[in-house]
Amino acid sequence: MKNQKTAKNKGKNKKKNRWRRFRHGVVKALVLPFSPLCKLWYGAKVERMKRPGKRPYLLLSNHQTPFDQFFVGMVYLKPVYYVASEDLFSNGFISRMLEWAVRPIPIRKQTTDVRAVMNCLKVAKEGGSIAISPEGNRTYSGRTMAINPAIGGLVKLLRLPVAFIRFEGGYGVQPRWASNVRKGKMRVYVSRVMEPEEYRSLTDEEVAKIVKDELYVDDLAYGGLYKSKKSAEYLDRLLYVCPDCGLTTFRSEGEYLTCQKCGKKWRYLADRTFDGGPFPNVPAWYDYQENFINALDLLSREDELFYEDTAAMKEVILYKHKELIAKDARLRLYGGRMEVSFGEETYVFSFREVSALTVLGRNKLDVYTGDKVFQFKGDKHFNPIKYMHFFHRFQNLLKGDEHGKFLGF
Repeated sequence: MKNQKTAKNKGKNKKKNRWRRFRHGVVKALVLPFSPLCKLWYGAKVERMKRPGKRPYLLLSNHQTPFDQFFVGMVYLKPVYYVASEDLFSNGFISRMLEWAVRPIPIRKQTTDVRAVMNCLKVAKEGGSIAISPEGNRTYSGRTMAINPAIGGLVKLLRLPVAFIRFEGGYGVQPRWASNVRKGKMRVYVSRVMEPEEYRSLTDEEVAKIVKDELYVDDLAYGGLYKSKKSAEYLDRLLYVCPDCGLTTFRSEGEYLTCQKCGKKWRYLADRTFDGGPFPNVPAWYDYQENFINALDLLSREDELFYEDTAAMKEVILYKHKELIAKDARLRLYGGRMEVSFGEETYVFSFREVSALTVLGRNKLDVYTGDKVFQFKGDKHFNPIKYMHFFHRFQNLLKGDEHGKFLGF
């Protein structure tokens, strides 16, 4: 009798600890009727996955729009468990509701997150489909960003058929640096399904290369017009190096981007090119900006002040909530550190000690130091990219990698 009771309790606990829940399918069924509105808003042609069958999949996609997860859900109609940044789980009640409704799989962006891998394995063993954007970041330039090679090992560990979902034109419809949606067309579709038999004998590196090749998209190569009276608005969230005067601050308004230092102005057109100037488009300008930063000797300019901003400062209590520290903190970016002051308080984040610095969303900056995470969010024109670029350039030099190119994306 005791053994039967124990076995019964184990069965209950096993059911209680399951990741997949019946309600997740119900929630998706309730949301799907709204998909035509989303497609209409984005001008999206979403092609459903052909004959997926009843088996689960690993859905891998490039990342172009803030609604990518919804489009993935339109391509593959069954419940999907999305791997999402820990920031999504640190918003109190809203995070709890999302966990109840769809239960995303949390991952810490700046570390090798073993727990996230184990959770993915758990979902796969329960017969659930998993969706991941291996870039870990939404593209700023329209080109697929760096993909962590660890994705190859994860694919082999999960042993699921892999559906590659490509987004094309999403950068034109709503660039990451922009807030508005432009009138244009985008396409979302499955480019290939790779069976476990195809990759079983391959190395992790070979699988990672397949993922990288399948998901690489240069959005500007597809042409098209993306019309908006605010085409250049908030480009200053991304750009901070002027071709004429170097490090600067820009101001964007309507169709124009203006350098605050030299006064030069550029117009951003519907075909995603600039009217005149040395750069044909944003990717070319972004490449120039990265090359400019990678030529700076920040070790010899460690104490030089480069930029000042104002932003709200919060401490992120991971997987719980965020605590406001200051509404209007003063940020100062030096060659080798970041200083934050408000009232009589001053925080110093030395680039020799900070473990990671990353950009979230359009204009949020996360700083990882020790066991704490601090988040900074400025006004709508706040440029967090420069902080991340300076940090990674300093880190590369500190490691003796003078020619290192990686600046965080």
